[in-house]
Amino acid sequence: MTFLLEIVRLGITNLRLHLLRSFLTALGIILGVGAVITMVAIGEGSKQEALMQIERLGAKNIILRSQKPPESNMQTGGQQQSFVVTYGLTRDDLDVIRTNFQGAEVIAPIKEFGSQLINGNRVQTSQSYGVTPELLDAARLRVDRGRYITQSDLDEKGMIAVIGKEVARQMFPQEDPLGKTIRIDDKPFLIVGVLAPVGLAGGSGASLIGRDLNLDVHVPITTARSVYGDIVVKRESGSFSGAEIQLSEIYVVSRDRDTVITDADRLNRIIDVRHAASRDVVSIVPYELLEEAKRTAMTWQIVLGAIAGISLLVGGIGIMNIMLATVQERTREIGIRRAIGATRNHITAQFVVETGVLSAVGGMVGVLVGVGLSMGMDGLGPWIKSRFDTQTVISAEVTGWSVALAFTVAVLTGLFFGIFPAIKAARQDPIVALRHD
Repeated sequence: MTFLLEIVRLGITNLRLHLLRSFLTALGIILGVGAVITMVAIGEGSKQEALMQIERLGAKNIILRSQKPPESNMQTGGQQQSFVVTYGLTRDDLDVIRTNFQGAEVIAPIKEFGSQLINGNRVQTSQSYGVTPELLDAARLRVDRGRYITQSDLDEKGMIAVIGKEVARQMFPQEDPLGKTIRIDDKPFLIVGVLAPVGLAGGSGASLIGRDLNLDVHVPITTARSVYGDIVVKRESGSFSGAEIQLSEIYVVSRDRDTVITDADRLNRIIDVRHAASRDVVSIVPYELLEEAKRTAMTWQIVLGAIAGISLLVGGIGIMNIMLATVQERTREIGIRRAIGATRNHITAQFVVETGVLSAVGGMVGVLVGVGLSMGMDGLGPWIKSRFDTQTVISAEVTGWSVALAFTVAVLTGLFFGIFPAIKAARQDPIVALRHD
């Protein structure tokens, strides 16, 4: 034990005699460890963000959505014309789905309507939908203030609305919207609730949903049908286009995750039979996307980790080069130690300890650098979004395994590349070493 402590003391003393050289030697390890931790943290953060966005859609959900078929894009003579096309999900589809999926946890239809939201002189494009009370749970929505739509609202075809957080901010910037009236086209609706913010804007979830849910306005689906009918009109710069759509979306919530894929296959077969010619319905299965996102994220983590691991390899080679130069520089010292009784094992141990200390200290500093950079990403993300006007989400999440792995590999790399110089030093002929200038 005393011998080992003495070897360690000698190794540390020799490193302290050349602090700058020791630091530069360890720099490759520091940057390598820091790069590994930071790269893995960014990959993990991006993965968690993507998974969170997809999870918010509901891992047990299957979303059927009406989509405009390609052949419906009609233009004449290069000029836009007004037209109405019929496509998408129907109420008959809903009845068939309810008959075949009686074991489903929730089946929630959604109907789009309206073209404009109006409050005084404030006007914005409508994202108004007729819904049922079940959508609150199916779409994982929460009410921030007031209440949501109830069954009695459906039965009475009430002229009430629940608005998204962003609608409340834009249309009622200086007042509480609860109890106020908002017009959807020319019809007034009493606001009875405001939804809590939905964190899908600009993220993976928003790209799947196809819109910012914070801009939604929900009314009873019976009201939407009786007051507005099935034709949805969109006005655009002096022209309009219309579509006759009975239902925009249908949420089907499976009993558990194990049956989601099976239920999705059954739903797709039903849709294929009923809409084979038109191809006007698409299905979104967040669970499939969740599993795919996990696989993609794991692949990127491996790639990023491998790229960063190259820095550790370069750092190890740097240590070997410096230690080889050190052996040449300390040849006479090695000869003196051998002459007074030091064995080859003693010399090897001394140089291995020095490389081990360099690697361990470099690894610890690299861990601090990597963790610090990763934590700084949380503050860097909002700055990048504001500076470059982008919706890209940058986040990092440090994982314990990446810290442990990076440090361990750093130490082992240093020791591996330090063994050759140590063996070369131990094999020096004492007589030749003593004659070395």
